[in-house]
Amino acid sequence: MAGGADSCFLGFDFSTQQLKVIAVDGNLEVIVQSSVQFDSELPEFRTRGGVHIHDDKLTVTSPALMFVKALDVLLEKMRNAGFDFSRVKAISGSGQQHGSVFWRKGARQTLNHLDPQKHLHLQLQECFALQDCPVWMDSSTSDQCQFLEAAVGGAQRLADITGSRAYEVRLTPKTPEISQYLHSSKFRASVYLCLCLYEGSGMNLMDIFERRWSQVCLDAAAPQLAERLGDLTPSAAVLGCVSLYYTERFGFAPSCKVVAFTGDNPGSLAGMRLQEGDLAVSLGTSDTVFLWIRDPRPSTEGHIFCNPVDCGAYMALICFKNGSFPRERIRDECAGGSWERFSAALRSTPMGNHGNLGMYFDVMEITPPAAGVHRFNAEGQRVSWFEQDVEIRALLEGQFLAKRVHAEKLGYKIREFSTKILTAVVMLSDDEACLQVLSDVFNAPVYTIDVTDSACLGCAYRALHALEAETGASFTETLRNAPEPQLAVRPTPGAQEVQTHTLPSLQNITFQSPFLITHW
Repeated sequence: MAGGADSCFLGFDFSTQQLKVIAVDGNLEVIVQSSVQFDSELPEFRTRGGVHIHDDKLTVTSPALMFVKALDVLLEKMRNAGFDFSRVKAISGSGQQHGSVFWRKGARQTLNHLDPQKHLHLQLQECFALQDCPVWMDSSTSDQCQFLEAAVGGAQRLADITGSRAYEVRLTPKTPEISQYLHSSKFRASVYLCLCLYEGSGMNLMDIFERRWSQVCLDAAAPQLAERLGDLTPSAAVLGCVSLYYTERFGFAPSCKVVAFTGDNPGSLAGMRLQEGDLAVSLGTSDTVFLWIRDPRPSTEGHIFCNPVDCGAYMALICFKNGSFPRERIRDECAGGSWERFSAALRSTPMGNHGNLGMYFDVMEITPPAAGVHRFNAEGQRVSWFEQDVEIRALLEGQFLAKRVHAEKLGYKIREFSTKILTAVVMLSDDEACLQVLSDVFNAPVYTIDVTDSACLGCAYRALHALEAETGASFTETLRNAPEPQLAVRPTPGAQEVQTHTLPSLQNITFQSPFLITHW
């Protein structure tokens, strides 16, 4: 094992609502967990849920400098708690896969001459071309998406090249001052190492089969974009050693390696140690369903990414924007803000909810592209309200049913006695009642990992693996002694029969919103 038990490895996750870190030692034991909540600990940025939702409800941004200050605060928290940064042999991390950060011209010089006596956020105040940068929740670029798809020959053709159709993410700002466009996780790595890049799946710019930038996509997106993006880097690549700023300010060893950062979802795949045949469900600000595949079949629904721990494999993913926000809202409205009362409501209502279905889209959803609250009774008729306990189960069952529908559209098959669901539960009551709903909807056992911050944990694992990979060790071999996921719940008897009746009802729903009318 690289470095032995006295060594440790850091994994960071720059997520929507917080910055998190996990440290594992050479024996793969978690020794430190810490975080900075943006809303409560950095109130000067005036975010709600870590973001600014603009008046048009489509434009959603976060202050670039907020992430930098969060890093200042987090590292100082660790130092004040007595953490020994000199033990760290390597770091890696993840960021929002569809967030964008734009360096201003001249930022490189600032990064190369940082003063270790000053906070990082004070030195980088003038380094960003956009102070508020679009994040994964932004839906304001539909016209650009349509243009990109048309330029390459249609949505399916774009998916065939890049792994997905065009989803709303701003590629270039309307300013001549940009020196480099960085996908969110590349920006995080650059704060440690000056300017460094990582694998570019998920940007609608990379040919996922050739593993290089697609020239037709680059040409359609923006002029001279290739030089702003730089070269693609394998996810296990060691990019170099940590910046002198961190060695002098926090005591990192000069030999501490920086491993390519990745997206939050690939980070979670690594942290949950997904195997072929398993399905992972991650519940957070956004919810995701993802699985490990060898033979990808891109479609206009969902995403195909390069696998972060196996260069010959891929991961399939469906992302749902409406994750924790609707759950928290319904908790507040129907359970007095109490997760315990929320869970009690789940226990008091039957599987299938007597045929009552609900879909809750607080913001414009990705799949299906709909907004608003949609409630249906057992006869399939629209209704304006549910009793509180019915509303709670309708919300959770509806969210999980949608995940199953789209997992099966990706080609996933539920196989009794062999299918296993791994879950990382964030911002949700992590108890048996909630997981039981997930298990019943999928008719499969649910396993949990001890650490809920799966992206952080995965990036700490990846930092360790990058050093082991130099000797030829695979990711699985590196983690052979890591703690195994624990069985949480099994499906309730009769779950399959209930879902056999419920799933067709969901698939036949027609969503009507102020934006469009669409079938599921």
